[in-house]
Amino acid sequence: MSSFDELLNQYARLIIHVGLNLRKGQRLIINNASTRGVPLHAAPLVRAVAREAYQAGARYVDVIWNDEELIRTRVQYAPADSFGEYSDSHVSALLDVMDKGDALLTIRSNNPNLLSDLDPERVGAMQKTHLEKFAPVSMGITGNKINWLVVAASSPEWAMKVFPDLPREQAFDKLWEAIFQITRADRPDPVAAWEEHVQNLLKRAHYLTARNYSALHYMAPGTDLTVGLPPGHRWISAREQAQNGIEFIANLPTEEVFSLPHRDQVDGVVSASMPLSYSGTLLEDFSFTFEKGRVTKVSARKGEAMLRKLVETDEGASHLGEVALVPFTSPISQRGHLFYDPLIDENASCHLAVGRAYRINLDGAQDLSDDEFMQRGGNVSLTHVDFMIGSNQMNIDGIREDGAREPVMRAGEWAFDA
Repeated sequence: MSSFDELLNQYARLIIHVGLNLRKGQRLIINNASTRGVPLHAAPLVRAVAREAYQAGARYVDVIWNDEELIRTRVQYAPADSFGEYSDSHVSALLDVMDKGDALLTIRSNNPNLLSDLDPERVGAMQKTHLEKFAPVSMGITGNKINWLVVAASSPEWAMKVFPDLPREQAFDKLWEAIFQITRADRPDPVAAWEEHVQNLLKRAHYLTARNYSALHYMAPGTDLTVGLPPGHRWISAREQAQNGIEFIANLPTEEVFSLPHRDQVDGVVSASMPLSYSGTLLEDFSFTFEKGRVTKVSARKGEAMLRKLVETDEGASHLGEVALVPFTSPISQRGHLFYDPLIDENASCHLAVGRAYRINLDGAQDLSDDEFMQRGGNVSLTHVDFMIGSNQMNIDGIREDGAREPVMRAGEWAFDA
């Protein structure tokens, strides 16, 4: 077994050379959008990444730091009318990086229960302000303006949620071990392992794009949902190309093949198969009912008020923006436990997302206005939140333009060879 430092350095090399594919002369900025900065306990990974970036020829590495406990303190004690206040400095820094064609790394290392016991009205008000102010950055990211990447780092509170039966330090170490495993950083040749994995995912994406389904029909306990797909939709996976000309992988880990649904052609009910950590609140046993693309009913055993706040963020938050397919036997699913973070849990399960659609999933959509994008079936929103729906009991049919059906997934596994 390699030492922690060796694995951390190997992880940093994957981040720089496989995920970001950082080019000589680029600047790199490191951030965490959900906590308005990288949590302090992620410092060992930040240092390893910075070292690797400079060795790869980076001109400058900058870090936006924050302490997530300060967010909790604000929700608890700030004046009720103050949640429209916002510091624009880090948004300006990120937009500057995008304008110059540099690179962005997001490190997620959040406490899933940070705000769970606090007033959802205050949490929702703070989150909506952040989404509004951060919108220009989000648009640049979803449009692949630059090479960007989202990764995870262990944190004590997160680790205790994932491994509640272990002492704090052991849980922290075990979560790092899990992160190294699911990102293939612990393989003898991680780069070669990723190249093989990427090629397999790209074959699935090419197959689905060629089939040109007009809709998908999801069937599972608590789920009977038809999701329309707009003409010109594209299935994408793993490797993408940014507008600055650099190929990159947006998430480590990634097991998904994804596209965009038609915002007005979603009907039926869908039940989440895993809890969702959203804005410091854990949502459990929840479902959405859709009619003509719009959420008409939400229910949840836990976190229903926050779930309602999510779909009320703006008009687009009540429509779907992503449809993603993941086999039940993905390496993350086979670990047999939740990570309580969408970055990772979405790669254990087929999932959907409410909110903003990615323009890269629709041919010729990069230069469309918002109205033109919506007219073609895309969705526009301040938010984009993935929730997991897959299981080993899920069947999915692809529906052709003439109404013919083809199996896409059976019992949670791919039903076709690519």
